[in-house]
Amino acid sequence: MYIDVLCEIGAKAVDNVFEYRVPKELEGNIKIGIRVGIPFGKMNLEGFVINIKNNTNYDKDKIKDITSVIDKEPVLNKEMIELGKYMSDSLLCSKVSAYQVMLPKALKAKAGTEIKIKYNRYLRRNKSIEEIDNYIKNCKYEGQINLLCKLKEGDVLISKMSSTINTIIKHGLGEIINIEEKRYNYTGLSNYKRVTLTSEQENVKNKIISSFGKSETFLLYGVTGSGKTEVYMSVIEETIKNGKEAIMLVPEISLTPQIVGKFISRFGDVISVLHSRLSDSERYDEYRKITEGKSKIVIGTRSAIFVPFKNIGVIIIDEEHTSSYKQESHPRYNAKTIALWRSNYHKCPVVLGSATPSLESFARAGNKVYNLLTLNKRPGSSTLPSVQIVDMKDEVKKGNFILSSILKDKIKEKLDKGEQIILLLNRRGYSNIITCKDCGYTEKCPKCDISYTYHKTSNNLKCHYCGTSKPLMNSCSNCGSTNIKDYGLGTEKLEEELHKLYNARIIRMDIDTTSKKGEHERIIDAFGNHDYDILIGTQMIAKGLDFPDVTLVGVVSADSTLSTPDFRASENTFQLLCQVSGRAGRSESKGEVIIQTYNPEHYSIVLSKNHDYLSFYKEEMKMRKLLKYSPYYYMVVVGISSRDYDLGFKESNKIGSYLKSNLSNETIILGPSMASVFKIDNIFHYQIIIKYRLDNNLINCLKFIDEMFKKNNKINVELDFDPIKI
Repeated sequence: MYIDVLCEIGAKAVDNVFEYRVPKELEGNIKIGIRVGIPFGKMNLEGFVINIKNNTNYDKDKIKDITSVIDKEPVLNKEMIELGKYMSDSLLCSKVSAYQVMLPKALKAKAGTEIKIKYNRYLRRNKSIEEIDNYIKNCKYEGQINLLCKLKEGDVLISKMSSTINTIIKHGLGEIINIEEKRYNYTGLSNYKRVTLTSEQENVKNKIISSFGKSETFLLYGVTGSGKTEVYMSVIEETIKNGKEAIMLVPEISLTPQIVGKFISRFGDVISVLHSRLSDSERYDEYRKITEGKSKIVIGTRSAIFVPFKNIGVIIIDEEHTSSYKQESHPRYNAKTIALWRSNYHKCPVVLGSATPSLESFARAGNKVYNLLTLNKRPGSSTLPSVQIVDMKDEVKKGNFILSSILKDKIKEKLDKGEQIILLLNRRGYSNIITCKDCGYTEKCPKCDISYTYHKTSNNLKCHYCGTSKPLMNSCSNCGSTNIKDYGLGTEKLEEELHKLYNARIIRMDIDTTSKKGEHERIIDAFGNHDYDILIGTQMIAKGLDFPDVTLVGVVSADSTLSTPDFRASENTFQLLCQVSGRAGRSESKGEVIIQTYNPEHYSIVLSKNHDYLSFYKEEMKMRKLLKYSPYYYMVVVGISSRDYDLGFKESNKIGSYLKSNLSNETIILGPSMASVFKIDNIFHYQIIIKYRLDNNLINCLKFIDEMFKKNNKINVELDFDPIKI
């Protein structure tokens, strides 16, 4: 028997199957999709079995034997193998990277990785209570009597063996059993109560349910607080009743505590949770719960789209507009694209939900590629909050550099009433520039040529690109002057300012405060329990969170997303403002929103005031059409990187010339140019942007470029289809 094996090495130079012979004693264990141990040069590696055959065209004397069979059952099923081929062909990524991204660490093809199932030992009685009581009557030992009394009540957890336990086992009164310990336990709180759907929600639910058994895509456009989650749960309930499984994706790990709490309250222990903050062992446990058929619903972030369900009934992607559904590292897949592929495979509907859909999705709904569903009202007595835009140019003249007069007054008003406030500032740290006022020197990361961000709590300067950090010195590194000034505003400085102004309980939620395991849940639960009055945070607090006591939302600097060098800057700004505004007034109390900006007349800010998505869509589509951006044109970014500045420049120009000579005249090629962040960790980045509608030669050209640089260890070429950032 011979097998084709895809080895664990992700380098493009060895991205191919290699043929191995199976020793006779292992032939009965071989299945497509399992992992095997293989000799590879001087290394011992692991790989996936992709094909099985009885003979070979190669010299049999040169074919090596596999060394071991790792799995009893395949870790890659038929669907996953087909999906990996699709990803490799459409993204031009390495085959093995497409398969590895689907699996938890414990099941990846990676030599030396072993994660064991965790068991607890218990003593369980194997005699009747009457027989145990008879034994106790004649027993003289207090330790045995105490343990036997506990044993009558149920299994007893054993930390270590003892003579008392051995005696009980010897007399046949009990036995040792091993029970798996679940390493991930959801501890979040939920005040969820099942509600009756409104007629509007019921109508949306029925349209989705009517598509069961068909591959259809729905765009659920519903205002913030319109009860999209209730619709999701009702649809999933019908899916489970039909004996099928459901996948529910959320964009942020910070959203999982509240959503999981609601789902567990309604569905019980048929839920698995998958996100990046789980440990490798916890992720392995959740994954096995899925493969063993104990889970019917998976809630998770981007990679949860790959769960190996065998009978998917619906796939739901909440906040579908969010950029986090696109992976920014190899392989650069989009979870929405994978969802559509799996929908076609399983013949099930996909539901894309958002209060501010991506322009691409809304355009597809307009062209009838997606089915548009709408929720225009908040259920009950809650209404959309009133929004006020504040021009910070006027406030600065009054000496208000951080908080405007009206936002200060509103915060005080809400605190006096015992209500809660959320403040959004989409920049972490204390300040983003440290400059010497005497010589003008700015502290920059030597590896990235990017300004350090100052974090006051640790007194460190940090680079948010490569992770380099160093302590802030009292004198200038260039001239020795002590006349150093920090500029810019981050969440740390905002927190400090609020403590100066108010006697309030304040908590901050950003990457720095949630780096430890469980901090997301702790902060959300504490704020939900009203242990804090003010929640400060970056964009992770803008989506999905539901706090009934929040009546005021303040956006401290709406320009932080508007000023980024990105063609989606206006869209991102509008979406963020609408999403965070939706956190206010989600119960009976009226909500208010204050947006502080230096660009009060920009259409993305003006239209967010009235949550006017349709007007924004029309305005932004005009700009996209004029500038030939998505959704009017498809895009690919060819990224070229090298540690050698001159070599990177030379090779990127070669690639640019090749593309211009071989692609259609209607295809637009921009560059090569320096990437927006040119130097990261001492690596120089160039890019070529390709805009196209239909170019039959594009994929062949990109494959040729990819092949040309496969074995070049001085130049790295990465292809990014439908990029989120350029």
